[in-house]
Amino acid sequence: MKSHDLVIVGGGPAGLAAAVSAKENGINDILIIERDKELGGILNQCIHNGFGLHTFKEELTGPEYASRFIEKVLALGISYKLNTMVMDISHKKKITAMNRKDGMFEIQAKAIILAMGCRERSRGALNIPGYRPAGIYSAGTAQRLVNMEGYMPGKEVVILGSGDIGLIMARRMTLEGAKVKVVAELMPYSGGLKRNIVQCLNDFDIPLKLSHTVVDIEGKNRVEAVTIAEVGSDRKPIPGTEERYTCDTLLLSCGLIPENELSKSAGVALNPVTSGPVVNDSLETNIDGIFACGNVVKVHELVDFVSAEGELAGTAAAKFALGAAGQNQNACGTDSVRDHENLPFRSRENRSDETPKSETKKFSQAQKKGVKPLQTQAEEGTVVICTVCPMGCRVTVDADGMTHGNSCKRGEAYARQEVTEPKRTLTSTMAAADGRLVPVRTDRAIPQRLVRDCVKEINNHSLFLPIHRGEIIIKSIGGTEANLVATRTLV
Repeated sequence: MKSHDLVIVGGGPAGLAAAVSAKENGINDILIIERDKELGGILNQCIHNGFGLHTFKEELTGPEYASRFIEKVLALGISYKLNTMVMDISHKKKITAMNRKDGMFEIQAKAIILAMGCRERSRGALNIPGYRPAGIYSAGTAQRLVNMEGYMPGKEVVILGSGDIGLIMARRMTLEGAKVKVVAELMPYSGGLKRNIVQCLNDFDIPLKLSHTVVDIEGKNRVEAVTIAEVGSDRKPIPGTEERYTCDTLLLSCGLIPENELSKSAGVALNPVTSGPVVNDSLETNIDGIFACGNVVKVHELVDFVSAEGELAGTAAAKFALGAAGQNQNACGTDSVRDHENLPFRSRENRSDETPKSETKKFSQAQKKGVKPLQTQAEEGTVVICTVCPMGCRVTVDADGMTHGNSCKRGEAYARQEVTEPKRTLTSTMAAADGRLVPVRTDRAIPQRLVRDCVKEINNHSLFLPIHRGEIIIKSIGGTEANLVATRTLV
């Protein structure tokens, strides 16, 4: 049986950050176990921008963000196993795993970091009536099909749930030629960030209907139509409010659940509220030497927060493995909770970008009818929801171009730009000669009115490998000042 000082289960953003942190804190014998064929986790399919503002102080796409940590892992000589599935973890920190090369094998670890991430809620968890036809996907599955495998799930789409992945896929599928007819959300407020409501729905005139849910699915072999209805305060459909939409695809974006089957097998105590491990301020579970971080603990809003938590877990695990933790004075019990104040970010409960309570009713009623209230006209000027960060400041631009309500200079610049010539960073994929997809983006924002034209230019352009991250593929795309660059290296 092989042994390692530290084994990290999961090679996504949490696991990568934890590995780098542990290495920098004195652990040399580290092994990352990843079930996919490459490191990076979910970030590889998240080709959109919006990552890294906290960690790297610049806006990156998912592949770009992942590559920053992957390069550190490689430079530090940290070992990893790909295409390897962990089958079991015992409370004595013995790991049972398997892959095609080694078969079934066991590893004894001094310390373990659980970084398995989370999974999407499936249709089975939502209790939607109707048959079980083809054409029903989770938003994440659709994202992988479009962005990594080059398949379009369908042409006419209805989305249930307003989580960020669902909103982003509404934009992505629209740009690829699909018709997204409506986004229905059970709650009276959106589950996604305001920037995604603005840039993914409002930009493409996709209606968002709050306090609505799917009550029926038609079709036996393939989805033919879905019926949505308004729900009351008891979350039950209101008779007479039904609306039928013909479609061939239903995407589900109804929340994420921490992936903790392995945690259970190890005897880790789980929090019934978060569905994640109960951890102390060092992110250690009730089992000495087993730590947890990232979305396996609780679903985070931004990947930057996941990385910050991974760094903390890596530091704590390194101290434990090296014996500096002693008998671990802070070992958590089943009643312990994580101290969020020790982490460099805000918890969801303390978000400042939520719609003010005084505006909630007005906002909800407008969204029930598919109205877009995030940019409105007021007596004093145009009110814009700033999207440069999750704060979501309500900025008023008056007739003289002066701004009010922004908390930073970036917000001031964004609001002025939004009322004159809205600009967006375009992200997409381009097929290489061997069929693989290369994620690409514009190196600066382009006028929003030119986005569709630029997508057509991308689809008509050929690409040959090898290609390196940051390499220019199309200069001055769409006649703009922006260049189209690769966001990932493929050889």
